[in-house]
Amino acid sequence: VQLQASGGGLVQPGGSLRLSCAASGFPLDYYAISWFRQAPGKEREGVSCISSSGGTTVYAESVKGRFTASRDNAKNTVYLQIDGLKPEDTAVYYCAAQEWLGFCRIDPSREYRVWGQGTQVTVSS
Repeated sequence: VQLQASGGGLVQPGGSLRLSCAASGFPLDYYAISWFRQAPGKEREGVSCISSSGGTTVYAESVKGRFTASRDNAKNTVYLQIDGLKPEDTAVYYCAAQEWLGFCRIDPSREYRVWGQGTQVTVSS
């Protein structure tokens, strides 16, 4: 049972990336997926959550309008499209799964069933 985050890289300011979070060993259909990021020297920050069906999404104020979460349950994968990247978006990005209980959350202090390893996003010219 694991999540694998990928898609990070080095991007210039204003650029875009699409992060993926692929599940193995369990079906994502019943899980909400939350995205978090942690910059060097800073606490982990929740940025997005998408419900099990994809019908509900939640975003942190700092990323609204630039981040878009989506999912393809047939591929057991969730995506985070990041547009208009800024240097302050530089961080390691993580995904985490929680059973869908009717609400999304992006609080990193709460328990999540599975955490993926991070993928590094670096925004620099």
